[in-house]
Amino acid sequence: MIKPSTMRAAILEAHGAPFQVTTVAQPRPGSGEVLVRIAASGVNPLDTKIRAGTAAHARQSLPAILGLDTAGTIEAVGPDVTAFKAGDEVYGMTGGVGGHQGSLAEYQVVDVGLLARKPANQSMREAASLPLVAITAWEGLIDRAQLRAGQRVLVHGGAGGIGHVAVQIARAFGAEVFATGSEPQRTIIEGDGATFIDYQSETVANYVARCTGGRGFDVVYDTVGGVTLDTSFEAVCRFGHVVSALGWGTHALAPLSFRAATYSGVFTLLPLLTGEGRAHHGGILEKITHLVESGKLVPRLDPRRFSLNDVCHAYQAINERTANGKLVVEIQL
Repeated sequence: MIKPSTMRAAILEAHGAPFQVTTVAQPRPGSGEVLVRIAASGVNPLDTKIRAGTAAHARQSLPAILGLDTAGTIEAVGPDVTAFKAGDEVYGMTGGVGGHQGSLAEYQVVDVGLLARKPANQSMREAASLPLVAITAWEGLIDRAQLRAGQRVLVHGGAGGIGHVAVQIARAFGAEVFATGSEPQRTIIEGDGATFIDYQSETVANYVARCTGGRGFDVVYDTVGGVTLDTSFEAVCRFGHVVSALGWGTHALAPLSFRAATYSGVFTLLPLLTGEGRAHHGGILEKITHLVESGKLVPRLDPRRFSLNDVCHAYQAINERTANGKLVVEIQL
């Protein structure tokens, strides 16, 4: 009798509870799937909300293995998979929501459409920091706003996870980029090539006048939500476009309408939750790989190192807002 393969994983038994590292059965790939040996799992603020059970749009039935982002090596492929082979190094936003096993485990079965080849000039840890934030930034700027060279782009929250990637993507496409933040974040924002705007000390009217001559920005990407989306409607130019990754809430559309501007929301989890558009995510990450390998996109990582046994500490760092860059849990040390 052949003994079933097993793996170590961090299991969440109840919302808000500590993770329990234990041994579980290793999954097997089916049609259109691959088995990934996970090297690293990125940690996002959304992961902490899923753990707490406070993200109504991102439910995960418990007990579960969380972890949205992954980087690793393909261990085995399903019977009809031709795009990848065993030994390929890949990354993607692959699970942890909607009933799909996440990346806080040694192995994960993944839909091939969600994956792309890892940038050759990045470590697994670096690659695992990118999928959710890079896909979200790309969908907003390129898919929704159809960004063009020469446009003026304002990124709200330019030092954040999504924001610092959006700044770099916009720059790579030839835009003139501006980004809001607090004074301590100036160095980060300017280091990524954007003009810094201190939202705490300057009004929208003032920075629109100073940065655009009063015209407004062609594209405004809100990565903060709440009142920041309302200020986005005031900062956009006539016939411009506002995008938000956090567009829920109650907002007045009059400022947007008076500018004949348009609005789009970004819901990055949709392919995982519905199955629709998964190959597009893999396609976006192929383009992100090109940007990274050409030196146009560099993720910013918190220097602390976490293992599977330290998952709670990584989540705590995000909840306490002590992260200085993206946090990553290294599964294979």
